Amino acid sequence: MKYMLLIYDDEKVWSNFSEAERRKLFGEYMQFGEQIRSSGHHLAGAPLQPTSTARSVRVREGKRLVTDGPFAETREQLGGYYLVEAKNLDEAIGIAARIPSARLGTIEVRPVLEMPSE
Repeated sequence: MKYMLLIYDDEKVWSNFSEAERRKLFGEYMQFGEQIRSSGHHLAGAPLQPTSTARSVRVREGKRLVTDGPFAETREQLGGYYLVEAKNLDEAIGIAARIPSARLGTIEVRPVLEMPSE
């Protein structure tokens, strides 16, 4: 089964890291990525640009509304994701717990709804 592992961090925490702290954490991410690729769990993943570069789009009464930033004000922001293949939710949670940002923020584990082929 496929699971999205959504990485939520406080961008302010990251901006306060020294260059050495950032390099160390990125190194941990590289190591984690290699581990899940070699184990066959990795399907996709990417970091996201800061929320200051984001736009939210809604259509109301046929009109497109575009606003700066994420839809909701929260303490943590979506910073990236991994799409993984896991045999069950417990295995997906175990993978999520190894993501370096699990120590700093929150990792949301969400099963992907498999759509039948047409």
